[in-house]
Formats: sequence, C-alpha cells, structure tokens
Amino acid sequence: KDSDADDAVEQLFLVVVAIDFGTTSSGYAYSFTKEPECIHVMRRWEGGDPGVSNQKTPTTILLTPERKFHSFGYAARDFYHDLDPTESKHWLYFEKFKMKLHTTGNLTMETDLTAANGKKVKALEIFAYALQYFKEQALKELSDQGGSDFENTEVRWVITVPAIWKQPAKQFMRQAAYKAGMASPENPEQLIIALEPEAASIYCRKLRLHQMIDLSSRAPVNGYSPSDTIGTGFTQAKEHIRRNRQSRTFMVENVIGEIWSELEEGDRYIVVDSGGGTVDITVHQIRLPEGHLKELYKATGGPYGSLGVDYEFEKLLCKIFGEDFIEQFKIKRPAAWVDLMIAFESRKRAAAPDRTNPLNITLPFSFIDYYKKFRGHSVEHALRKSNVDFVKWSSQGMLRMSPDAMNALFKPTIDQIVQHLSDVFEKPEVTNVKFLFLVGGFAESPLLQQAVQSAFGSRCRVIIPQDVGLTILKGAVLFGLDPAVIKVRRSPLTYGVGVLNRFVEGKHPPEKLLVKDGTRWCTDVFDKFISADQSVALGETVTRSYTPAKPSQLVIVINIYSSEQDNVGFITESGVKKCGTLRLDLTGTDASVPNRREIKTLMQFGDTEIKAMAIDVATSKSVKVGIDFLNY
Repeated sequence: KDSDADDAVEQLFLVVVAIDFGTTSSGYAYSFTKEPECIHVMRRWEGGDPGVSNQKTPTTILLTPERKFHSFGYAARDFYHDLDPTESKHWLYFEKFKMKLHTTGNLTMETDLTAANGKKVKALEIFAYALQYFKEQALKELSDQGGSDFENTEVRWVITVPAIWKQPAKQFMRQAAYKAGMASPENPEQLIIALEPEAASIYCRKLRLHQMIDLSSRAPVNGYSPSDTIGTGFTQAKEHIRRNRQSRTFMVENVIGEIWSELEEGDRYIVVDSGGGTVDITVHQIRLPEGHLKELYKATGGPYGSLGVDYEFEKLLCKIFGEDFIEQFKIKRPAAWVDLMIAFESRKRAAAPDRTNPLNITLPFSFIDYYKKFRGHSVEHALRKSNVDFVKWSSQGMLRMSPDAMNALFKPTIDQIVQHLSDVFEKPEVTNVKFLFLVGGFAESPLLQQAVQSAFGSRCRVIIPQDVGLTILKGAVLFGLDPAVIKVRRSPLTYGVGVLNRFVEGKHPPEKLLVKDGTRWCTDVFDKFISADQSVALGETVTRSYTPAKPSQLVIVINIYSSEQDNVGFITESGVKKCGTLRLDLTGTDASVPNRREIKTLMQFGDTEIKAMAIDVATSKSVKVGIDFLNY
C-alpha cells in the first residue's frame, strides 16, 4: 500500500527544473513529469561571446553600489563593462565565485566573498541572488510556454554540486536555495541536491552510439591516433549540434542506450567530470535488471578545472609585464581585465594538439596605454625584453602565442588530471573498467581528450557525449524525475555519536576517567555509526540504543560527530568535528520513569543529505535533526 502513497506524493510536481550552477558558466533545463523523455534546455541568453556556445551563461553577478541585485550572466558582465571607470569602482562584480565554497576550510553562513573592487559581501547572499535569478528565469519561461502563471510549488528543483564538495558546502547550497525561496525547511523534498558526476552518469546510460564520440574507434597508429581523424569526428559532431541547436529539446530515449546494452551485470565504468573549477571522478557499477547504479569508489578529484589554464595565462602575463603591473591593472581597470580574459577564453578554445599556426590575443587599448604610463616604455619593448620564447608582439596590437606556448598553459592542469586518474586506476576497486566517460565543459578541449585517450585508451574505451557541456544538466533532470536511480553510495565521512562507556582499567586512558555517583565512566567515546568509504544504500538506517547515565535525566543531549579518518576512538581526536545535536526533552512525560530508560538513535544515510533522530522508547517521544555542518 505504501508505494501508492509515495506515488501520489511524487506526482504533485508538474515539472522538474535542474540548475547546473557551474564555476565558469551556469544554466538550467527542465522536463514535465507527464513527458519525461523530453528535456528542454533553457532559452538562449542574450549577448553571447564570439567563439563560445551560449547554451549556458557565465556565472557572474553584479550588485548595485547599495548592494542590491542588478543582473546576472552576460548582462551583468556587459553592464559592468560599459560603466565609466569612476562609477564602476562602486559597483560589486563577482565572477567564478563558486570555487570559494570548495576552498574555504571552515565554511559558515557568515563566509564572505570579495567583489572585483575589493568589497566583501556574504557568500550566502550572493548564492541566494544567483539561485533566485534562475528561479525567476525558469518560472518565467515555463509561464510563457504554458500561457498561464507557473507557481513555484509546482516545480521540483534540482541543484548540482561537485561530488568532492564537503558536506558543509552541500548544506550551504540548500540554505541559499531556501533563502531564494525555492523550497523551505518545512518542505525540503521540493529541492534535491544532486552530485554532478552522478547526474552525468545517469545521462550517459541513456545515450545511443550516434550521440557519442568514441575516441578509441579511430585507428591508432602505433598507439597514437592520427589527430586529423579526431578532427573530422568532431566537425561532424559540431555540425550535428549546430543543426540541433535551434531546437532546445533533447529526446532522451527510454531505451537503455546501445552502449549500455554492451554492459553486463557487474560491469564498471568511470565518469570523469571536468569543469571550470573542479574535476570529479566517480566509478560506478551496473546492477541489473533495472540498471541501478552502485558507486564503487568514493568520489574524488580536486581543483584541476579549466580555471587552472586561466591562472597559467595570468602567470605568463606577470612574467612578461611584471606582477606589480598586473595587480594594479586589475584594480584600476577591472573592466579591461575582464575583456582580456574573454579574449583569452575564445583562443583557449581554439587550442588543439595538431595546431601549427599561432593564436592571437588582442590586448585592450587601455592595457597598452596604462602599461606605458606605469612603466614608461611600450608593451612591445616588454615582450622583447622578457625572453619568453613563444610569445611575440604582432604589429596589429596582439600577443601572438605559438601553439606550444598555448599548450604549455594547459599542461600543469592536464597533467594533474591524468595523474589523478592514474592513481584511481591503481585502486583495487577499479579493475576491469570498460568505459571512461569524459564529461563537463573542460572535456570539450581536444588537448584534454588526447591526453586522456593516450594515457588510458589501452585500458578502457574513452567516450565523450556530444553536447558534453550539457551532460550534467540533462542527467540532473533525469535524476529529479527518478531520484531513486542511484541505489548505493560510499559514505564520504565516518559518522558517530559521543557516549560514556563503563571505564575498563588497562583499556581506557586514565585521563578519560569520570566518576559520577560512584560509577566509573570513560568519557568522550566515539560510537561509530558508519565509516568513511563504507557502502550505504539509499535510505539505509543505522540504529543504536543508549541508556541515559541517570534514569531520572529529563533532557537528553546526543552530539553527532564526523571525521575523515576511519578509526576514531574518541571525539577529542584531531579531525573530529561536531556536526549535529539531538536534544530530546522528556519533561512533562509520565512520572513513573522506568528504571532503565532506552533511547533509540537512528541515522539515515544514502541521500546527499543525512538525517538523524532520537526516540524515547517508553513514551515514544521523538526528535529529528538534519546534520548541520555550518553552525558548529
């Protein structure tokens, strides 16, 4: 009977909207629950850049000098850009701010972000503004399409986050979404936090062969595929995409894709999600008959996204023009700096392994002008003097980079990705991998494709979905339509509660001894519920029973702790963090206290969030709490 009740709840949402809130670019897609095989990608944004497909918009946000939301995406960038320099220094402009959540060790609701002009704003506000913007855009598009106003209550929202984010960052995203009015603490299931590589993985299962580019099917010449064939494969694919670009609706066939039909029960595949900020690696295994996924190896990765390439370019500029100048230029002419990075972005996309002709990057006039003022000699002179071999000055006012110079900018980032993947392949859980799916925005880079193919092509088939930048978005929509598709995950942390145990001489350290009412207790014991890396099924619950130290105790407080370590004995060890408190108040309950009171504690794992609950068995009074990493 229960299953019917669940179905009724599921049907309340008319539409699932997934938001891919990326480091460099963001977008949304949606699907009506009545026709789940159609996924619609958002309308085109105004104001794209040359050389960059604008199915997604840059993750940039502009606030007025009074700190009110002004605009997002291309609109924010272009408006900021057209402001007079005297005015623009009062406006607050943020770009690529999502990395902050990954790099901040102790993220809280109070964490700040720094705008281009150096002023600080609460990160929570910025994220809430951005999500609110997407919420309004999506509802507007749905209303326009349906001809009637679409209510927020009719939408199930899915927001994607990198799998390597720590729990606090995931919770932070949820709080920002509540602030943006997408869902509420009273109605949390209206919002799902999905993990990016899992979303990509779900989408890859649905693909048919003509929707992928199989790098390994090109005939390798002594282990190395001639790049021209890769080139032609991509030109065809790009043609195919260009023809399809007009329609923003993608049919996801309800068959399991052909590639999938080659996979048997127990087969394994790796999803490498390489985006602007991070690279996430997940290993999944198929469980038939329904083709549910089981995560074999805890998501790993690191900040090796394409931003690393931008950073190398900046280092190169510092080497040529001097770090002091670049720092000043960014502060004094922020709009021109943005311009220069846009010019670099489109050249960055033109980099390819077989390229022989140089890439030209136009320097903004104010760069050339300001440099002369700052140093007293010309940009041209600086280039001649700098002995950076591969970068020359062209008379049209451009930096001319040889392909080698461009490839050198990619090298550190790509090497880190390949190294990290090699480490993953060494793990015992990761033997006999059949496919490697390369997804995410950075996967469009032919340099990265070639590096991955030449390093791992002999071990598994390297496959790239065609509209690779939208893979996650579409997978997230599918996940919102059927959240139960991922059945088993690996716990990222060890969780447990702090308890008192009877003190045992010789076993427990003497400094943990506490004597209360004549009983000798050992304090601060970490009672483990689940260890890091353990497999947890969706919705799996772990239960423990505890007895209060004194039966007459009326307020029982249970503290929940987490650690990245596996073997934790005491909550005082380094790396153990408090992440939740269950406060069970039994005042006013029946006076006849049983002589042995039993408190049941449950923790439910497997979802991207974790829930805990305590129940007093005698009175069945209970208290629930979400694990909270931001407020402790």
